Amino acid sequence: MQLFKRFLLVSAVVLGQLTFVGAAQAANDLAANQESASIQLRNFVKGVQKAKGRFTQQTASPDGQAQAKQEGHFAFNREKGQFLWQVERPYEQLILADGQRLIQYDPDLSQATERGIEDTVGSSPAAILFGSRRIDNAFDLQDEAASALHESADKDLLWLRAHPKDGEAGFDHVDMGFKDGMPKQLIIIDGFGQRTEIYLQEIQPDAPLPADTFKFDPPEGVDYVRLQ
Repeated sequence: MQLFKRFLLVSAVVLGQLTFVGAAQAANDLAANQESASIQLRNFVKGVQKAKGRFTQQTASPDGQAQAKQEGHFAFNREKGQFLWQVERPYEQLILADGQRLIQYDPDLSQATERGIEDTVGSSPAAILFGSRRIDNAFDLQDEAASALHESADKDLLWLRAHPKDGEAGFDHVDMGFKDGMPKQLIIIDGFGQRTEIYLQEIQPDAPLPADTFKFDPPEGVDYVRLQ
């Protein structure tokens, strides 16, 4: 559950002159052919009102010890303030916002928690991609070169760094990589230096979403807790 809270509360070594020149040229070509990451983000928030896709994510401690990789699917409807983040493997976990409530469900613990969505999502990484509020009200955005970020940042993407303006947001910053107008990779650093990397795949803008996509009915026997 801590991974969900961090999400909700979204080789850099130079081997020689030839490698450096080639990487720099590739970066220049990429930048010349695409708008900056911050512009792509704003266009994504403005132009993509609903979508679905898949993700993989993994969290590592400050010393590099990695937890098990997770994968699953997501969906969102920006206009209605709804989103779904469903971990499928190696175990199931769910985070769902229905427009008014944020629900976190852990089948292994047979427990679900509910809280107000605005208190939880307003200044979180999720708010950057899925939220409807103005990005600049909650975050300071700065375009960055991939070489200036963590070594896992994909050099084929254009990057930005978002710092939350709310000191209680629960994370220090999130780096976001874009290509062709779509978010592809997120690197979230929390206040303890833990790093969560998220890769978004198979994003389908304006995909049809069934009416029950953002509905949660607690299974029988689940401990359901409402938090104020």
